[in-house]
This record gives sequence, C-alpha cells and structure tokens, in this order.
Amino acid sequence: MALFNFLTKEIAIDLGTANTVIMYNDKVVVNEPSIVAIDNTTNTVMAVGKKAMMMHGKTHEHIKTIIPLRDGVIADFYAAEIMIREFIKMIPWKNTIINYSYRMVIGIPSGITEVEMRAVHDSAEQAGAKEVKLIYEPMAAALGIGIDVLDNTGNLIVDIGGGTTEVAVIALGGIISNKSIRIGGTELNEDIQDYMRRAHNLSIGERTAERIKIDVGAAIPNIENPPEPIEVNGRDIITGIPRSVQVNHEEIAHAIDKTISKIEDTVISALENTPPELSADILQNGVYLTGGSSLLRGLDKRLSSRIKLKVQLGEDPLLAVARGTSVALKNFNKFPFFI
Repeated sequence: MALFNFLTKEIAIDLGTANTVIMYNDKVVVNEPSIVAIDNTTNTVMAVGKKAMMMHGKTHEHIKTIIPLRDGVIADFYAAEIMIREFIKMIPWKNTIINYSYRMVIGIPSGITEVEMRAVHDSAEQAGAKEVKLIYEPMAAALGIGIDVLDNTGNLIVDIGGGTTEVAVIALGGIISNKSIRIGGTELNEDIQDYMRRAHNLSIGERTAERIKIDVGAAIPNIENPPEPIEVNGRDIITGIPRSVQVNHEEIAHAIDKTISKIEDTVISALENTPPELSADILQNGVYLTGGSSLLRGLDKRLSSRIKLKVQLGEDPLLAVARGTSVALKNFNKFPFFI
C-alpha cells in the first residue's frame, strides 16, 4: 500500500473554459489557457496553453487551434484529453522517470448534464487518472474563499467563469438553491467584438477582446479610478486596411450591459428559490463573488445596487475554484458533496 501511495499523485484541477489551473501540494503548479494547437498533417500536438494561445487566430491550413471546452463543458473529447495530459506533464515532479498514476478532483459547472459529466470523467481517466471525483464549482469556490460549507449558515456564491455563471446557496455541505447559465467571460468578449464592429467598423480577434476587457472593462460607466483609454488595433471592415482606435471603459460598460443584466437576473432567480431561513443568513452575510470575470470593474457595486444586498469579492477570486478543489482533494473520502 505504501508503494502504491508513493506512485500515486493527488492533483486538483479547475478545468475552465478560458483557463485550466492545476494544484499539487496546495500550490498552483499549472495555470494555462485552455487551448491546444494541433498539426493537421500529422495529427500531433504542437503546443498547449500559453504557447497555443499565441498561435490562436494566426494559424494556416496545416495548424488548427482548438478550445476543448465550451460553456464550461467539454466540446472536444480528444482535445480535452490531450490538453489534460500535456498540462500534467508540466507539473514539476521530483522524479520524472516514474510513470505515476493520479488521483484527481475536478471542478465542474452545477448545470452540467450526465453526458457532459461523463465526458469530464472519461477525459481524466484517458489522461491517466486512476481515481476521479467531481465537485460543483460553486461549492469549490466557497471552500476556496474559506467558507465553512458544513455549517448551517447559508451563503450565496456567484462564480463567474469563462463559460458559465454559477449561482448557489450553500449550507450543511450541500447546494440548497442554484442557477447555472452558460454565460461568462467568453460572452463578454463576444459582446466587445460585436460592439467594435458596430461602433468603430473594426474587426478584432478574441485575444484583443480579452485584452480590452482586462484593461478597460467595466460593468458601470461611473467607477472610481477609471482606467486610461487604450489603443486597439484591428481590420477596418469597410476598407480592409489595418487601423487603430481609442477605446474607454464607458464604451465597454455599454457594450456588455445586456450580458451583465442576464447575470443579475440569474442571481435574483436563485434568491427567489431560497428558503426564508437561509435568506435571513444571506441578508446578514451578503453575496460572495468569485471567478475571473468577477474582477470586472464596478461589478460588485452594480450587483449590490440591483439586489439590495452587500456584495463582496472573495479572496483571490481567480483561483477560488482551484483552491477549493484542492481543499476537497485533502478530504477525498470524507466530504459528502462529491459527485
């Protein structure tokens, strides 16, 4: 048994639409974009993660970049398996000549179907996992920001990732009320691309839209310490000639308004289905925001204004799900909320 334990490595994975984070021994060992570049002629992997992202939107016919996950779930089984396997190879093991087996805990959206859940499980097994357990992302996010999920006090988690927004009321180690919509950072990027086409006659790629969101993105036009406008390069839709325009945070707040409204409506819907006793807890504790897209400027204030509750950003929201998955990994045979 001791030998078996030595040959088994325990890793926690936040398998995200935009980024995949792997934790080992409570440390982030991999944090890479969820993308794979494949050579079409030989069907071999050219790059994964950051290197593959650098190729995205710039490839010729012999190279294709694949984003294996869409809306928080696996859209390309083969690419997902490759990606997980290659990311595991990036982990700096002390002994790289040993062929380890893996025990994994993976975070998944709460609105996932049985078929989609099976795809995640199978991809992990094909990548070398001997044991796999799944945990819903809002539960992992709650663990990741230090909430005692086994307590009888209700807490509302809003986890806004790349492909999904998860809203869940958690108490006594379970999800009492939850709503999941397949809207997240990717949808915000598409809003920005659409706005640039309509307002500036400029065609931009996904990477540029992501940069705009990070540099000048905002959920409301009136924010404290607004960022300086940035210069955006793209292709003029009318002339086809490359040109640049200045973009500010007020424009982006207008561009993503409808998507943010959908997120707000989802939070309200979850609150409407919450038992009264837990609603009293939420009134006292407020709402916790996690996920990369929760870092959008002014989002906490906008949501607080809409639902009339205190809204606070969880500690290190970008890594909350990954850290919570790591906490769950330590209790692999104890926690009641594995799937």
